[in-house]
Amino acid sequence: MPRKAHLLLVDDDPNTLASLSRAFRLAGHEATVCDNAARAAELLRSESFDLILSDVVMPGRSGLELLEDLKKTGVKTPIILISGQANIEMAVKATKLGALDFLEKPLSTDKLLLTVENALRLSRLEDENRELRHRLGKHELVGSGSAMKKLVAQIERVAASETRVCILGETGTGKELVARAIHEKSPRREQPFVTLNCAAVPAELIESELFGHEKGAFTGAAAKHVGKFEQAEGGTLFLDEIGDMPVAMQAKLLRVLEEGEVERVGGDKPIKVNVRVVVATHRNLEELVKQNAFRRDLFHRVFVFPLTLPPLRERPEDFAELAAHFAGQVAAQNGWKEKIFAADAIVELRKYGWPGNVRELRNVVERLILLSADENITAADVRLILPTSESAPTASAGGAVTGTLAERTEAFEREVMLSEIRRHNFHMTNVARALGLERSHLYKKCQQLGIDLQSLRKPE
Repeated sequence: MPRKAHLLLVDDDPNTLASLSRAFRLAGHEATVCDNAARAAELLRSESFDLILSDVVMPGRSGLELLEDLKKTGVKTPIILISGQANIEMAVKATKLGALDFLEKPLSTDKLLLTVENALRLSRLEDENRELRHRLGKHELVGSGSAMKKLVAQIERVAASETRVCILGETGTGKELVARAIHEKSPRREQPFVTLNCAAVPAELIESELFGHEKGAFTGAAAKHVGKFEQAEGGTLFLDEIGDMPVAMQAKLLRVLEEGEVERVGGDKPIKVNVRVVVATHRNLEELVKQNAFRRDLFHRVFVFPLTLPPLRERPEDFAELAAHFAGQVAAQNGWKEKIFAADAIVELRKYGWPGNVRELRNVVERLILLSADENITAADVRLILPTSESAPTASAGGAVTGTLAERTEAFEREVMLSEIRRHNFHMTNVARALGLERSHLYKKCQQLGIDLQSLRKPE
């Protein structure tokens, strides 16, 4: 199914604008119209468009001059020029300036729609290629241990369906990677993959981020904004940390999942959307339902196929593969010579608890490559930067670690956190980086573990 696009139509003839906008709306696209190049330039400064269709000969600035302006200002929106006074010289100049195509009036509606669809497809391919180059080596599930084999098999099984997936796992285990893998193995792979971290967006802005808003809908809404659902049309929308979504917003999300349509903030009509929603959280949704912090009806909508990601400490057989992968990635990105992890270094890495999971391991690998003077990274190098013995859970007088699994895990996390805070002398940005956490999540984690940063700073 072709993705709905937002087109800008520029022509001084109102009849042409009316017929073109009607044709594109019937084809499922959204069209904004204006009658001169100056107004088009203003719109392009405040709104984003997927494609521009412009007449050449107009009062004031011509379509060719508009194209020149776009090239100078770095606007990369593809443009198709049309003219009733076309000649070879004009077409050659348009092509040299970067026009995607040049069409003569009178226009055949079928030919025009086909040209636009081809232009949109080419533009999407270029965007995907840029994204793929950006993501090269970054978004890859690595590991051949039993836990990862089981996870990959589950991804293969669920990806081909439209079943809603809820990805569960600690921070840093790779929930977005799994969501991407589901999308890329699904029939929707040719369409967009769009993400939103529900914990990172202020409560008052999350509706606009998801559903979009019309110009003037609220103070600061200087231009129309297309929300994540519309951006993901035909593809997949990944809602990370859905457990942190405000309860009021949960009701609106539920309505979209049930009815398949959104309404922009300040809008007056529903917009149909065809999107697969995949969600993730590090929190216990069932407990949140019991606490009335998460809607039960929404829980049953999103918790259809839960996928639980194993923490890094439960994947000992994957350490060598992960370390080698990250070492190659870091070396390639920085133009460094690749370093090799010795067997004893891998053994040492396994001893650590990895509260930040795979994300933290990648940061540690980069630090080891920077600090190690030799081509081989050894256990001694690892011990210099990882508090393996200091971060172990507290033992009872008899020498055995006591308490429930949850209590032991919390004690371990607290010790690791305290160790990193002291090691970085309360520089919380560096602590967050070392643990592979977002800074905001680091403060939340300190509160959960009962770590009072003000008391710690006071001299004894």
